[in-house]
Amino acid sequence: MALELFFWTALFIIFYSYLGYGVVLFLLIKIKRAFGTSKKTEIDVDYEPEVTLFVSAFNEKDYLDAKVNNSKSLHYNQAKVQQVWVTDGSDDGTPELLKKHPEVTVYHKNERAGKIAAMNRGMQFIKTPIVIFSDANTELGKDAIKEIVRLFQDPKVGCVSGEKRIYSKDADNAAGAGEGLYWKYESQLKKWDAELYSVVGAAGELFAIRTALWQEVEKDTLLDDFMISLRVAMSGYTIQYNPEAYAIETASANVKEELKRKIRISAGGIQSVVRLRELLNIFKYGTLSFQYISHRVLRWTLTPLLLLLLIPANIFLALQDGLFTTSIYSFLLLGQVLFYSAALIGWFLEARHIRLKILFIPYYFFIMNLSVFLGFARYIKGNQSVNWERAQRGVAEQVV
Repeated sequence: MALELFFWTALFIIFYSYLGYGVVLFLLIKIKRAFGTSKKTEIDVDYEPEVTLFVSAFNEKDYLDAKVNNSKSLHYNQAKVQQVWVTDGSDDGTPELLKKHPEVTVYHKNERAGKIAAMNRGMQFIKTPIVIFSDANTELGKDAIKEIVRLFQDPKVGCVSGEKRIYSKDADNAAGAGEGLYWKYESQLKKWDAELYSVVGAAGELFAIRTALWQEVEKDTLLDDFMISLRVAMSGYTIQYNPEAYAIETASANVKEELKRKIRISAGGIQSVVRLRELLNIFKYGTLSFQYISHRVLRWTLTPLLLLLLIPANIFLALQDGLFTTSIYSFLLLGQVLFYSAALIGWFLEARHIRLKILFIPYYFFIMNLSVFLGFARYIKGNQSVNWERAQRGVAEQVV
């Protein structure tokens, strides 16, 4: 009985983490709409505050011209846009090349201390009321600034996250197909999160905060975007989401590169859960805590462990009822075997450059959860560097 209770509890938590929370969000949004509790801020079409586009860059000479030109082409009064780049540690000519662009202000020092150190240092120079963070290798949609700024008309909004979009190609690999589908699903969850109360974490490719709400972040922080945005939310403001403000980048070149990226994110996620432990207090933070635990904490902590423990528990229960019977445990065990077999076949085909996208979904799901265990090991050992080791990116063809 104890094992059965554990099995069904674990299965429920796993389902809730990846699909059930989305169902609950959908129902809560429907109820909120039915009772008319959603309040819309009146839009001032003339609202156009000064903003700073802030980029922390390390050795980005291959991207900087495209990034600067993309920023100059955005549909916003360019007289009200300042471009600030912090290039600490770059030794490939990035700061020198940037100085050829008169509209860019460059802050540089030779020491490389990581992205968050560069952000902490650079923020002391920001004077505009809104600062928009973006990565050097991402292209922003033409209306990105306008769409982000629009949501700041609500005084309760302290942070706005844009949408991350992935370039894909017809013969995409497991990393591209999996990452693209993952971000589509995440985008929908973020829309519902925002409508219910607040998004739980911003995408580093494109997000903005009120400059006055900036809090210096610990210099060894791995997920700067997550920590910055959640601390704004913990200050009593909300994080909103606007998919019309989007940033585009190519997917990881292959699953090996995607795993490298995911391991770092997982290590940073665990670090964030530890540092934001106060946010687990649902009596203090209410809806924000509920969303944070449901959308983030479970995926970075309990759920991957339960996925692992579910396998031996299912085997034992299936054997107890008779492995080749029609018991529910035999059917569920068969489902697990088929799912992980599909992930294994996906890996086998990917290694041979054979593209079958339907198998990339279980494969990417497996990679995501494997990265949590590897990220946890790195966090415990303390050997995850604060300096990014850039993942190789694929070739862009179309956006998903």
